[in-house]
Amino acid sequence: MTSKEKVAALREEMQKNNVDAFIVYSADPHMSEYLPEEWQERSWLSGFLGSAGFVVITKDKGGLWTDGRYFTQAALELEGSGIDLFKDGMEGTPNYIDWIISEIPANGKVAVNAVATSHANWELLSQKLNSKNITIVDLPLLKEIWKDRGTPSENPIFVHPVKWAGKSVTDKISAIRQKMEDQEATVHIISSLDDVAWTLNLRGSDVQSNPVFLGYIIITKNDAIFFTGLEKLEVEARKQMDDSFVKMMPYEEFYNHLNTVKNETVLVSPNGNQSIYEALKSSNQFIKAPVPGNLMKAQKNETELEGFRKVMVRDGVAMVKFLYWLRHTAGKEAMTEFSIGEKLRGFRAEGENFVGESFGSIVGYKDNGAIMHYSAKSEGSKEVTNDSSILVDSGGQYLEGTTDITRTFSLGTVSDDFKRNSTLVLQGLIRLSMVKFPKGTKGVHLDAIARLPLWMEGKDFNHGTGHGVGSFMNVHEGPQNIRKDLNPQDLLVGMVCSNEPGYYLEGDYGIRHENLIAVKEAETTIHGTFYEFETLTFCPFFKDTIVKEILSEQEIAWLNKYHQTCEEKISPFLEGDVKEWFLQLVSSL
Repeated sequence: MTSKEKVAALREEMQKNNVDAFIVYSADPHMSEYLPEEWQERSWLSGFLGSAGFVVITKDKGGLWTDGRYFTQAALELEGSGIDLFKDGMEGTPNYIDWIISEIPANGKVAVNAVATSHANWELLSQKLNSKNITIVDLPLLKEIWKDRGTPSENPIFVHPVKWAGKSVTDKISAIRQKMEDQEATVHIISSLDDVAWTLNLRGSDVQSNPVFLGYIIITKNDAIFFTGLEKLEVEARKQMDDSFVKMMPYEEFYNHLNTVKNETVLVSPNGNQSIYEALKSSNQFIKAPVPGNLMKAQKNETELEGFRKVMVRDGVAMVKFLYWLRHTAGKEAMTEFSIGEKLRGFRAEGENFVGESFGSIVGYKDNGAIMHYSAKSEGSKEVTNDSSILVDSGGQYLEGTTDITRTFSLGTVSDDFKRNSTLVLQGLIRLSMVKFPKGTKGVHLDAIARLPLWMEGKDFNHGTGHGVGSFMNVHEGPQNIRKDLNPQDLLVGMVCSNEPGYYLEGDYGIRHENLIAVKEAETTIHGTFYEFETLTFCPFFKDTIVKEILSEQEIAWLNKYHQTCEEKISPFLEGDVKEWFLQLVSSL
């Protein structure tokens, strides 16, 4: 079926159930950003493949709300679907709940699939809709029309050993229990997949590019119960659970077990799915607060940080070999954006302990670089030659850590305008890399530093400057970030973030430069403790698109020192023509 036909079939189900509007969030029962195939409901219905956004279908209209990363992509992928694009965060774009209220009759009915709807969204909907006498109900209507949605994977669940995790399962559960005691909680539910995997020092591959598996954890003062596909657990994983006093139960038993929980004070995230709350609300009290382990996971221990440093060298070597190949082969051999991504994966696969990509590579040639999260298809992706510019955003999953890096560079002639904007973006990255900031600083306080060179020329970019990154875990991780949005989370020692300002000229080119950075303590003065960033990524920037006059002496010194560090880390693993080319690349500006 086409998206238009799928929407028509959904409207038939809505009519049968007297539903005026149906909301399809981009979510699974664990509120994941990247979804198992069988839970990609919004993508299946609308045709929009981005990682963020949701759809609302009424009896005669449809809308998709997504953020600035996906405006260009969504407009293309929604063509012919009958679903309109609403640019979230832009002036004039209505709030989706207000839009629903304006589109459906008084005393109407709005439906969602509660197991794929966060409690926070359910509460917000209830509050605003009920004030207009509109009812919200749990009706998983897509189950009736998406017949071939697939089944959960049977991929194995394996141990992530302490030599890479840096902390044992028993120590992590003990720390979580202490937080429960501090908040006077008697039961704690962990439903987010990365938090489940982190807590139990286990990894899997149920979600593409993310080393996680389907599972839940319930922790009490005396017990820890792990719900997952038991047949997927490797022998060593089972032993680790037994040794850590973690009971194992089938994934399907989770909600049945919730029904036995009575008269408890339950610590559960507002981002947990609404079905969890429905199962518990009649007989228990709630403490609605973030999962304690989420912040613990974000603050990498020294073992994890050392893992990052090791894999960044490995990843840098792969990137340099790839960049040499692309720079010297484009225009001589037939290649496409898709085949370039496959080639890059091959270079990474030569590295020790490589598991897979940390996300699908973004390879945008010429104007496709302006599509921020562009995904080249195997069929019909753009042919690449030795002309213009290319943006390559990619990353790897290694047993010791996760990488994420973007480089934008020329394959031929580029305009002076491109060179200037590329330098402004790089200047923003350098300034953020150099900054010192007092303890208690939040990401929003630093975001403007990376944007200022662009802002001074009336330019900007529609995505965050930085997101958290996991340790052999999801490439997007919270609770910290560096972006315009108000986020109350302080930047803390051990947090790893991306540093990725950009500039995009639709129909012409896109520019993004990205390194990973880690928060570390810098100094303590009479004014308090100050932090700074350690740059983790080792891969040079191309000097032929840098306008040196734009950069300050301090910024040039930073770049030269960075390239010197890249030389020290990477050159021992290169040889021949590649090494000679690389040494020219990292020579002083």
